[in-house]
This record gives sequence, structure tokens and C-alpha cells, in this order.
Amino acid sequence: MAREFSSLKQMDTPVKVLFTGYLTTVAVGYLMALIQILFTHGMADGKFGLSIDDIVYSYYGNRSGTVLETKLNGSMKENASERERFAIIQWVRDGADKDDFIDNGVDKIIQERCVMCHNKDASVPDLSDFKVLKELTKEDEGATFSSLTRVSHIHLFGISFIFMFVGLIFSFSETSTIKYKCIAIGMPYVFLLVDILSWWLTKLDPMFAWLVIVAGGGMAVSFAFMWTVSVAEMWLFDSVFLDAGGQPRQQWSTVVEAKFKQIGGESAAKKLGEFLQQTGAYGWSKFQSQGLPLLKALYLKIFKKDK
Repeated sequence: MAREFSSLKQMDTPVKVLFTGYLTTVAVGYLMALIQILFTHGMADGKFGLSIDDIVYSYYGNRSGTVLETKLNGSMKENASERERFAIIQWVRDGADKDDFIDNGVDKIIQERCVMCHNKDASVPDLSDFKVLKELTKEDEGATFSSLTRVSHIHLFGISFIFMFVGLIFSFSETSTIKYKCIAIGMPYVFLLVDILSWWLTKLDPMFAWLVIVAGGGMAVSFAFMWTVSVAEMWLFDSVFLDAGGQPRQQWSTVVEAKFKQIGGESAAKKLGEFLQQTGAYGWSKFQSQGLPLLKALYLKIFKKDK
């Protein structure tokens, strides 16, 4: 026997307040996450705003310079003066010698500008330790496999829970067909998996950097859509979904589908699917030729085994 559920507009006011409070808090958290991305990844190339170069530098690395130089010219640019950054970069390019580290005053700059955040009690590299600092003077190869593993599992668990509850609330909506409700609820998980995968692919080949932005944008659109429909149905149902005579307006999903067919959206979607399929095949071949050897080398390095 099929069970009947109340729609969002029929929910008791306390339940509406509960759902709205959660959706509002999560929306603010999502906004803070986007701002945080702009101030971290978005500054990787030294310019404010997220770009393909930012993604490449963050995951693949800036192979033309060192980790320290990339940070000083990117996300850490505002934390030291131009003269101080020049002194550190010059020391790095001269070989990052320990004696010059003291003689050129670089140690004082690091102590005054960096150690306040980069210390032994922080989760970021401890720059008070010269050995750690020395490691950062090597070629910038972007995110490490260990950091990608750590961040990947955190995002998969955390964001999945967020979309589970947002999708659960949205599932009580009544202004779209079952087909579009299923698509809207399922797409964030697809984009989340593609987003995580794109980090690893970009680590292996910078050509996949665009996929990071597409996947992130897809999650944001999915979230915004479910959030807007849910809140509108709870509090603005009559003004948004009913006409002046109090009759239900045509379902938005029906209107969108008709318009989508009219502008040739079906053929465009088919071509996009074929393109993604080809890109996925290329990415897999790249992973087999480059990714597997890198993972094998990493395994041997960690467990100190001979080939």
C-alpha cells in the first residue's frame, strides 16, 4: 500500500520553521565556503577570482617555480611586503642555503610574517622548522596525493550529508514532476563525485582543470534550485504557484521541458554526453599511462620498498 506524505505547503508551521532554519544555515555556510575558495584557490595565481590557472596551480602545481614562490605570489601575497617577498624568493633561487638564510635576514622575515600562523601547533607547514621550509623550496608540484586523499574523504562525507537533508526536504515539493525531482536530487551526488575525481585528474594532467569548475558549478546550481523551490513552496506557494484566480499555474517542469525541446536542447545534451564519454575515455587512458606509475612510485616511497 502506497504511503501518502504531506507536501511542503501542508507542513505544520513548526516543521516549516525547522526546515527553513536548516536551509538558511546551510545556504550561509555554502556562501562562506565559496568566499573561502576565492581567498585560497582563487588567489593561487596572485589575482583575485577563480580561474583555470588557479585550479592548475592548486592541484597540478606551477612547475616553473617552487612551492614557496607560488604561495608568495599567490594566496600569501598580502602577508608580506614586496621587498620582503623579493628577499625570500631571491634566497630560494640562490639555492636556499642555510647560512644565507640567516645572513640575508630571511629568517627574521619568516619569523615576523609567517610563523604566527605556520607554527608547530597549526595544521599548516611549520615554517619555524628549517627542514620543513627547505622542502617548500622544491619544484611546485601542486597538491600531494596524501592531501588529496584527506580532503577527498572529508568532502565526500560532509557534502553528502548536506545534500541528503536538502534533498529530503525538496522531496516533499509538489510543483515538479517525479522525473525532475529525481534528477534534481541525484545530480549533486553526480557532480560531487565528478568534482573529487577532477582533482585527481588535474593532478595528473592540467587539461582537466575546467572539469573542477564545471562540477563545482553544477553542485551550486543543484543546491540553489532545490533551496529556492523548497522555501517558495513553504512560504510563498499562493503568490508563486497560483494565478490570480487561485488556480494552479502550469508546472514549471512542463514549461521548461517544452522550451528545452524548442531550442534544440535534446540534441545539445546528446552531443555533450558523447563529448563527456570521449573525455572520460581519454582521462582513463591518461590515468593508466601516468597515474598508475605515479601511485606505484608513491606506494614504494611510503613503504620503502624496492621495485
